[in-house]
Amino acid sequence: MYNSVSKPAAKPGVYLTELMITKFLGRVFSGRIFKGGQPKIIPFGSHGIARERISRCALTVTQTLQRHEFAAFVVGGAVRDLLLGREPKDFDVATDATPEEVRRLFRRSRIIGRRFRLVHVMCGPETVEVSTFRGGDAAEDDETRRSDEHGRILRDNVFGNQKQDATRRDFTINALFYDPASQEIWDYHDGVDDLRKRRLRMIGNPEKRYREDPVRLLRAVRLAASRGLEIDARSRKPIRALADLLANVPTSRLFDEMLKLLLSGHAVECVTKLRREGLHHGLLPLLDVILEQPLGERFVMLALKTTDERIRAEKPVSPAFLFAALLWHEVLAAWKSIEAKGVPTIPAFYQAMEQVMQVQAEKLAIPRRFGAEMKEIWALQPRFLQRAGRRPYRLLEHPRFRAGYDFLLLRCESGEVNPDVGGWWTRFQRAGQAEREQMLLQDTEPKKRRRRRRRKERSESEAMKAEG
Repeated sequence: MYNSVSKPAAKPGVYLTELMITKFLGRVFSGRIFKGGQPKIIPFGSHGIARERISRCALTVTQTLQRHEFAAFVVGGAVRDLLLGREPKDFDVATDATPEEVRRLFRRSRIIGRRFRLVHVMCGPETVEVSTFRGGDAAEDDETRRSDEHGRILRDNVFGNQKQDATRRDFTINALFYDPASQEIWDYHDGVDDLRKRRLRMIGNPEKRYREDPVRLLRAVRLAASRGLEIDARSRKPIRALADLLANVPTSRLFDEMLKLLLSGHAVECVTKLRREGLHHGLLPLLDVILEQPLGERFVMLALKTTDERIRAEKPVSPAFLFAALLWHEVLAAWKSIEAKGVPTIPAFYQAMEQVMQVQAEKLAIPRRFGAEMKEIWALQPRFLQRAGRRPYRLLEHPRFRAGYDFLLLRCESGEVNPDVGGWWTRFQRAGQAEREQMLLQDTEPKKRRRRRRRKERSESEAMKAEG
C-alpha cells in the first residue's frame, strides 16, 4: 500500500543531523510543539465516534502518515456527518506532510489541482483526498497564493499549521479534526457546539470568506437545507449582495456544487432556499423565470421531489434526467418561438434543444455525457404521442425508453400532458401481444375520423374562399 520515503544520499552523521532538524522544524510549523491557540479536545466518551466508523482507506492513510511521524486527521464533512448520525459519502484527511511527501508514501496516489494542490490516495474503489495544512496570509508578491480583483483565491499553496488550517476552512462545522488513533475530536472554532445548536456559522469575516470562494454561497444553502441547520444572521447577511460573484466561478466548479445540491436528497428545500437568498438567478438559464411560471414551477418541483424520494430510498438517480427536467420548459418556450418564425415543427424542436444547451453552457457546464442523454429524453417526448403502426413497438426498444417514460409521467402529473397518455403507455408496456394490437386498433380509428373531418373542413374552407 505504501512505499518508504526515498532518502537522499549523504554521510550517515550529516544525514541524521539534517533529518532531526527537518523533523523538529516540521513539528514547530505544523503546530505540534508551539501552537498559536489550543483546540478543544473532545474525548471519545463525549462524542461516541469509534474509529470503526472511519473507512478502511482513510484509516490506512492516517495510520501510514502517523507511522512516519506526520500528523494526520480525518477532517471536514465526514466528521460533521458522523456527529449528526449520518454515514459520510467520502473521507478527507488533513496532514502536515507536503503533497510530495504524501505522494512518496503511497504507491497508488497522484497530486492534483493548481488552485489547491491535493493528493488522491486510492485503495481499491475508494479514493481519499489528502490535503496539507493551509497557512495564514502570504506576502503580496508570494506566487504560492494569488487572488483576482474580486478577492477570489486563484491559487493557494501556502502551508502552515493545524490551527491556521482550521481558520482557513469555511464553516465551523467543517473545521473539525478527528484522530482515529486517540478517537478524539479537535475543535478550534466551537463547531461541535454549533452542530448541537443546529447553527451554520462562517469562520472569520463572512463577506471576505465568500469573496475568497463564491461557491461558499451555494454551499451555505446546501448545508443548511440538507442538514437541517439555520444560517446565523452574520453569515447570511452578505449572501444576496454577493450573488453576482458566482459569475466569476469556473463553470465546472459551479456544476459540481449544483450537482451536490440537487442530489443531496433535499433538493426541494435547497431550491426554495436558493430563491429565498437570491441565488437562483443565472445558475441555470432563466431558472428564476421557470419557477415563477405556475406550470413550470410545478413540473420542476415534482422532478426534485421525485429525485429526493429516490435518494432517500437509496435508489439510483440520473443527473441527466434531473437537468433535463429543469430545462424542459426552456425547450418548450424556444420551440414555440422558433415555430412562430415558420420553421416546421420537428426541425424547430431540435433547434430549440440545441439553443437551450448552448445558453446553459455559458453558465453551467453540463458534461457532454449528460447533455447527450438529456437531448435523447427530450427527443422521445413527441414520439409518445405517436401511437399508430409499429412506432410504439420501436419506442419500447429505445435504450432511453424508461427515462423518457418517467419524464412523460412527470409531464402528465404536472398538468402539461393529458394523464390518459401516460396511462396508455403504462398499460401498453404491461399488456400481452393481443391486448397491444387491440389498443393500437382502438387508438388508430379515432385518429382516422379526425383526419377525415379535418380534410372535409379544409375543403369547405377552400370552397368558401373560391366563392368569395
